[in-house]
Amino acid sequence: MQADKFCAIIIIVPEQRTLMKSDLPLPLFICGKVRDTYELGDHLLIIATDRISTFDVVLPDGIPDKGKVLNQLSAFWFEKTKGLLSNHLVEVVNDTKALDSYLSAKSRFSYPAYLAGRSMIVKKAERIAIEWVIRGYLSGSAWEEYKKSGTISGMKMPPGLRESEELPEPLFTPTTKAETGHDEPITMDEVKKIIGAPLTEEMKAKSLAVYNYAREHARTRGIIIADTKMEFGLDNGKLILIDELLTPDSSRFWDAEKYRVGQSQPSYDKQPVRDWLVERGWNKEPPPPSLSSEVIRATTARYREAYRRLTGKELR
Repeated sequence: MQADKFCAIIIIVPEQRTLMKSDLPLPLFICGKVRDTYELGDHLLIIATDRISTFDVVLPDGIPDKGKVLNQLSAFWFEKTKGLLSNHLVEVVNDTKALDSYLSAKSRFSYPAYLAGRSMIVKKAERIAIEWVIRGYLSGSAWEEYKKSGTISGMKMPPGLRESEELPEPLFTPTTKAETGHDEPITMDEVKKIIGAPLTEEMKAKSLAVYNYAREHARTRGIIIADTKMEFGLDNGKLILIDELLTPDSSRFWDAEKYRVGQSQPSYDKQPVRDWLVERGWNKEPPPPSLSSEVIRATTARYREAYRRLTGKELR
């Protein structure tokens, strides 16, 4: 499975605050582009590393503190939205001793300090292999498509929309969650054929409720959530949120004070990294170029600032 290759190709960066690869004496469940997930009996242990991927390619350089931001911000949103839709979070690992409760005495080991703050224990769930993209504003690949054809994910849109403009209503543009290669856009009708109309409608309603709640909260903190991705699973047949939620990796965060329609926006996500790579002529195929130290520092600052603005707390 291609996802497992990400662990094998990573080079460890000699930066004390950067974790590029975990190494635990536990069965590896899956190694993704950013997260390493281990079996933990009836649960899973998800570790958010500092790896960063763009255009479905993992870059050779890590972003210090990125994993902590993803882990702790996801936990923040899971707690905030659990009344709207349940999720897979059981416990955030703030103290590594918490793992003792999930391991037998003979299977315990010397827990590395890096687990604290960047890992969480979650329920095992049956993953739904569709990534749900909710767009509130016209940006990114949606803007590129609209400029060419007046459509977003094949759906005809009103003429005259401008870059970064708020859409008349949030759009749902689901994609397949591919194990190999790139995710591919699919229509709502195709989603219904894959998982059935009732579950599709439930996912649509619940993801919209979560997005609207988060968008309103973020507005009070001076941030616009332009779009976001959500992943779902089934826990004993019940729909729940899994993976990450409303992080700089899965969302576009814009500064509300600097927001201007008709142009790209300063953002707290990894879009500036994508822009920097494109400006240097990278063809979006492996191998990717190394990031400059300036870009790395600026990206760390953006991720930490997004966490501070949205939660009202400094990253631990």
